[in-house]
Amino acid sequence: MTTFRSRILASYIFLVAIPLVVLGLLYYRTSLQVVTEQAQRNVYEIVKKNNAIMDMKLGMIEQNSMALFVDKDLFQIFNQLDPKNQADIFEADRQVSSVLRKYFSLNEDVYAYQLWTSYFNFGQRLPQGDPTQSDIYRKAQEAGGKIVWYPTYDFVDMFNQPYLQDGRLEFRHLFSATRLLDFSHLNDTTLEKMDADVERPVLTISFKSDALNALYEESFPDSSSYLVVDEHYRVVAGSNPDLVTTVYRQDWLEELQLENSGTLRINLNGEAVIVCFDRSAVTGWLSVVWIPESALVSSLVPVIQTSSLLIAVIMGIMAMVFAYFIADRITKPMKKLLSAMRSVGEGDFQTQITMRTNDEFGILLQRFNRMNEQIRYLVTENYEIKLKEQEAEIQALTMQINPHFLYNTLNVMNWMAIESRQDELSRMLACLSNMLHYTSRKHWGAVSLSEETEWMSNYFYIMAVRFEDRFTVRYEIDPRLYDYKVPRLLFQPFVENAILHGFDQTETGGLISIRGWIEGDLRYYEIADNGRGMSPETVNAIMYSESSSVGIKNTIDRIRLMYGEEYGITIRSMPGKGTSVLIKLPLHS
Repeated sequence: MTTFRSRILASYIFLVAIPLVVLGLLYYRTSLQVVTEQAQRNVYEIVKKNNAIMDMKLGMIEQNSMALFVDKDLFQIFNQLDPKNQADIFEADRQVSSVLRKYFSLNEDVYAYQLWTSYFNFGQRLPQGDPTQSDIYRKAQEAGGKIVWYPTYDFVDMFNQPYLQDGRLEFRHLFSATRLLDFSHLNDTTLEKMDADVERPVLTISFKSDALNALYEESFPDSSSYLVVDEHYRVVAGSNPDLVTTVYRQDWLEELQLENSGTLRINLNGEAVIVCFDRSAVTGWLSVVWIPESALVSSLVPVIQTSSLLIAVIMGIMAMVFAYFIADRITKPMKKLLSAMRSVGEGDFQTQITMRTNDEFGILLQRFNRMNEQIRYLVTENYEIKLKEQEAEIQALTMQINPHFLYNTLNVMNWMAIESRQDELSRMLACLSNMLHYTSRKHWGAVSLSEETEWMSNYFYIMAVRFEDRFTVRYEIDPRLYDYKVPRLLFQPFVENAILHGFDQTETGGLISIRGWIEGDLRYYEIADNGRGMSPETVNAIMYSESSSVGIKNTIDRIRLMYGEEYGITIRSMPGKGTSVLIKLPLHS
């Protein structure tokens, strides 16, 4: 007579063993595919990171070259230089070299920095003959002031120096950034330009191609290959040094030139390879890395095979063991348990299962009921803990701002005592006393807008005395806003930045405008100044960098913790156009 366990075992062999083999094969193929795709993503991310690193370095060169357009020293040197006076030229060379060194010497990848003219080459000396006859010089002239990134070239051929052909030159292969410089200078409110008859020099910043090679050779395994090509397929750098400076045009490479960034799989010379590519935002050059698929997964294939087999064996053994214990008498309590678990999963922690037996399933159901009660208790307790943690975090972030502000205020008073021989000290101490009283309260909850503006008036008085009335303050606040409370020291970090950084180059005429209005269910406060403004990079660093201003960072965090993630600040600024900080709060807390 066939037993129940025997029937279960026979059913297992037919229904489980065959699908288990199929699943094992699918797992192996899927794992291999996942590993290959992950390796492809990793290589692609490294290519993008390398491009970002080089773009950062080359972008700094581009920014520094822009600064030369308005360099006062270079403007005066070239506008007053007599090309026929050798003594003046040598003195100018010394001064120009000093200026160029200030801008470019700190970049370790820069090999040479020069200013070329038809009568003299200023800066570092290289055996270039007359560089104004080179293609690099012509490209810079044609660009008319825009920067030109010239791909890697042979120094001997570029500057027609055949006597160096057989020499071992460390500067044999270079790539360069060039720009025609038309200097100008802002004298008070007048923009002075160079005389029309003065020859405009060409700035040339040269790099050894090894700067790119080192970046890629340290990032990828030996089995990989790489190329950096310009839009005309001229090789800037590559794993094959014989291709550098040559034109390397292939059908598969032409497909990549149509895109900016991405990955693909192709057959190259009869071998399946993964190709990852990314285009430089600064130079426009395309960085390409290709690695054989076999090299990426060769070390992982045995691991995947072994793990697949081991999992299949373990699952088979476990299924055989459990097959002996499956019976109809255990399905009913299991259904009850599953139904109760579904209810708990939907958030009903009041679910209880009625127990009618004292066997193992009865004990299991009893433990489930106890567990459900414990979960309900833990959920309630965890919710209360989260609320307390949030309150503690708000308190901690608020208190962090106090020492930072007190340090700045006391520093201002110290300068006042030194510079003004204690004039106005009594008024300043009175203001400081009010400020200390305001910031040292035991409870740091929200305050009324009138208290905040009164504290700001004391602060503005001290800063105005310190900076000798360099700025004025104007308020335009909707009277209805005085019925609502705001976080303490809400405006202080932004007005402090406006005074200390926005007006640091302003002698008089600075204006800080503090506005407030209501739109629907929202309150808006704006702190605007007419100072020197900030670049988008500086604004981004203030908003998102961990090393940004403590006061601003904590103010942003306090607003989000107190009101929610949809509220906070927006900073709009442009160099020379001032800065505007917009604070968005709900009308009702």
